[in-house]
Amino acid sequence: MVKSEFSDGVIICSFDQPGKLNAINSEEAKSEIGRHFDDPGARLILDLKNINFIDSSGFGALLSIMKRARNNNGTLFICNIKPDVMVLFKLLQLHQVFNLGESVEECKKKIEQTSTPGL
Repeated sequence: MVKSEFSDGVIICSFDQPGKLNAINSEEAKSEIGRHFDDPGARLILDLKNINFIDSSGFGALLSIMKRARNNNGTLFICNIKPDVMVLFKLLQLHQVFNLGESVEECKKKIEQTSTPGL
């Protein structure tokens, strides 16, 4: 369901097939992505390029993953959010809660900026 790769000190997770993040698969996604934050200070980018819809269970999973990251001094960015999904992020005011970016590369740059001493 979730594909993970390591690039430049950052874990990049994405969904391996187009679809939805909903009540059917949100627990599995939460577990697969959240386990990366078992290591303190993990830096992860969640690429939503294959997600066309997120329901309340899916947003709950994302919030749980973010909480797990923060509790273990991790960093979570979300990118490649489709326009219809972004409408839901904004409707729920979650665009102000999550660290969002346009692309994986943009998120990597933001992570580096937040990791650089003195910034």
